[in-house]
Amino acid sequence: MEVIRKAKDFKRSFKNPVLTIGNFDGVHLGHQRIFQLVKEKAREIGGESIVFTFEPHPAEVLAPKLKPLLITPLEEKLRLIEDQGMDITICANFSEEFADQTPEDFVKKILYDQIKIRQLFVGHDYTFGKNRRGNIALLKEFGRMLGFNVEVVEAVRVEGMVVSSTRVREFIQKGELREAAKLLGRNYHLIGQVIHGHGRGSKKLGFPTANLRPAGVLYPKPGIYAVLALYEGKRYAGVANLGWNPTFQDQKFSIEVHILNFHQEIHGHRLQVEFVERLRDEVLFRGPEELIAQIKKDIARAKEVLPAADPKE
Repeated sequence: MEVIRKAKDFKRSFKNPVLTIGNFDGVHLGHQRIFQLVKEKAREIGGESIVFTFEPHPAEVLAPKLKPLLITPLEEKLRLIEDQGMDITICANFSEEFADQTPEDFVKKILYDQIKIRQLFVGHDYTFGKNRRGNIALLKEFGRMLGFNVEVVEAVRVEGMVVSSTRVREFIQKGELREAAKLLGRNYHLIGQVIHGHGRGSKKLGFPTANLRPAGVLYPKPGIYAVLALYEGKRYAGVANLGWNPTFQDQKFSIEVHILNFHQEIHGHRLQVEFVERLRDEVLFRGPEELIAQIKKDIARAKEVLPAADPKE
């Protein structure tokens, strides 16, 4: 997938461009449905399928105190969009100047004059431009005037729930990872570098852990989770602790993953951790012996949970 980040490159020649616009945080099932329609139309007219998105998230510029925690940092979002089979992603720099554009200027100067769109797909509640004044009616009006088609994609529902980034965030922050996975179409995951921790896992407890420094910012609710760890293309069952380790009175939030049947040295390497199910809260134990006994129970429970861990199956 080609990624275009510079505004000057928006002007290059695109072949019958079929476009969708949005933040696409999480690349959930609703986004995936839009991408599917874009690809189908692009194939039909011999065109290119294009995602137009923004960096940073518009809320970081317009209302930094209210900005949402991101489900997918930019590079992970781009990877997931590529996995959906899109041809091109335009990643526009969202600045105060960009935000100050009128909806009419955005459509005329960028979508039409520069990109020369043939077809546009947007979600049912899409708004854009200064003061969010642009809407679907305006897009359709410009489409009639300038000669491009606009198609509105209705909300995707799962078990009666409208799929949205806001709802995915809520499930993750509540620790309801099974529900989040239903809306994402995959298990929620964090990717980060494995760093050195306190060394207690192997020395004091007998359960070595990979301490993760995540690239993302949205963490599940603190607690103990059944997880799948992806390393060098292979998935391993595991148990993760998110929190402050009250038994050892840690002052710093940490993510520690005990990977089952895994003995490689991976400090400094990148690790992906998929959160499957929250097993319990963090608990203050009277000592290491009680904690070790509970860890054994957590591992046994994780082994029961993980065989059916893929929401796509």
